[in-house]
Amino acid sequence: MKHIDLHDLRKYSDALLSRDGEVITLRFAEIADAEALQSYFRGLSAQSRYNRLMGAASELPAGQLDRFIHVGDDDGFSLVATTRRDGVEVIIGEARYAIDDTNDSFEIGLSVDDGMQGQGIGAAILNNLECRAAGLGAGRLLGDTLRTNDAMLALARKAGFALAPTPGDWKQIRFEKAITRATQDMPCVRWRLAAMLIQSNPSLGRA
Repeated sequence: MKHIDLHDLRKYSDALLSRDGEVITLRFAEIADAEALQSYFRGLSAQSRYNRLMGAASELPAGQLDRFIHVGDDDGFSLVATTRRDGVEVIIGEARYAIDDTNDSFEIGLSVDDGMQGQGIGAAILNNLECRAAGLGAGRLLGDTLRTNDAMLALARKAGFALAPTPGDWKQIRFEKAITRATQDMPCVRWRLAAMLIQSNPSLGRA
């Protein structure tokens, strides 16, 4: 699987639109986002936080927060979805993916602020993650969620993912989708261009 240039992460940012036309920026998390990202998780409802972390917690555990803000460590990458409110950037969603070269997979998880749910933001993030996976040459996209997480299961089903019990964990459901998009057919222009750049420059790597 191909990898991105970690020296210039800003070029991989994307602009998404909510159903009401609000512009959402999806970019890689940075060390400077630590406080805002923790505030975002604290602001989620107890149920949304439980669904995302797959357990009871009042905030993002310190170890996970550290992994979220250090992009590329252990081939894990975190994204924040932001918008501007009164001139201030606010996190209204997040996603994380991990690249597994051994089985050609792109494992994902995501959440959206409770007050912004129902605006198509989760679907837009999921579609963008598929673009990123296709751009990096992954063969499949997958994630695990609690079987009680109806919103995530409905989102995955609508996006064409197949659902099945997670191996070894009866409390979880795995959603999985084969990636069949050719580079020229990718709807997200920035990742189509990134894929073409990586194809023309195989030396781009993790560092």
